[in-house]
Amino acid sequence: MTLQERVEQALDTIRPYLETDGGNVSIEEITPDNVVKLKLLGTCANCAMSIMTFKAGLEQAIKKAVPEIVSVEAINLTDMNDPNAITPNQL
Repeated sequence: MTLQERVEQALDTIRPYLETDGGNVSIEEITPDNVVKLKLLGTCANCAMSIMTFKAGLEQAIKKAVPEIVSVEAINLTDMNDPNAITPNQL
């Protein structure tokens, strides 16, 4: 199985939760140095909890399933300075 397929498989474990709320995620790129760049789709793209979804869900699922991934980035994550943003340390 390719690296891309393994990352997709990891994301598939989270997708049902995203889809329940009208969202999804796509892989935009996996760089040569094993950095995954994700794009949040649908309601996830502008949700106040997107930081939480990214950190506690997507990033953890990928790193657990594909240990050679060194970093996971979201290209359209809610700004941490947004007063409505919910971050993992707020829970």
